[in-house]
Amino acid sequence: MVLTALMMAGEVLAGYVTGSMALLADGFHMATHAGALGVAAGAYAYARRHASDPAFSFGTGKVGDLAGFASAMVLGLVALGIAVESLLRLFHPSAVAFGEATIIAVIGLAVNLASALLLSGGHHHHHHGRDHPHGHAHSHAGDNNLRSAYVHVLADALTSVLAVAALLAGRYLGWVWMDPAMGIVGAVVITRWSWTLIRDTAAVLLDRTDPHVTKEIRELLEGPGDARINDLHVWRVGPEAHAAIVSVCGVTDATVRQRLTPVHEIAHLTVEVR
Repeated sequence: MVLTALMMAGEVLAGYVTGSMALLADGFHMATHAGALGVAAGAYAYARRHASDPAFSFGTGKVGDLAGFASAMVLGLVALGIAVESLLRLFHPSAVAFGEATIIAVIGLAVNLASALLLSGGHHHHHHGRDHPHGHAHSHAGDNNLRSAYVHVLADALTSVLAVAALLAGRYLGWVWMDPAMGIVGAVVITRWSWTLIRDTAAVLLDRTDPHVTKEIRELLEGPGDARINDLHVWRVGPEAHAAIVSVCGVTDATVRQRLTPVHEIAHLTVEVR
């Protein structure tokens, strides 16, 4: 977060001084990412502090998804701003100090890659025991909070690469239009990343049914032929952790629990026997 904030201040300042749209876009982009990393860090701190709070029925696993959703929304708005400004610059070009701007953009890229490496170290995969419902496992695939921070930094690295390419083309080939054009390309890619993250985090926040876990539960319970499921709800309550409510007839509560032991994703299981 500190790395990103420092680089962001340098890039915005250099963007104004050199007149580079690509550099300015990269700097403002980094500003949202410093905020996104701050939100991600705050979400982890909040989730940890309230992990055992009975006010949260299913633990604090969704706090990260809420943070990821908010970050993605901001990312989308920034992409829109970059696109509009780049289009204006495309039709009304302004002078750019290419040499100085390129040096700053290269430093920015190095900072982004360093941040990505730091964050990728947090993508190890581990599981807590089934009797520990609030200590949910974290992984790159399951943790939308960590993913949002990682995506923000990767988006930054991309805009830095585009900025360097545009500035070099402007300096050595005289392609002044490349600077705002790369701003537009960056905005399109960022919008796509933003939409993917919004879609994934919204699914968790809206308790969307997990088809994979639902199918596994049905097969394990109804497979032997002596049980029938009347009602089934499966939703995610945190990274790699799900809650399930199962209503069955034909077998006992103990049988249901024993048959569902292999479904390691379930952190909370409620059984109703009719």
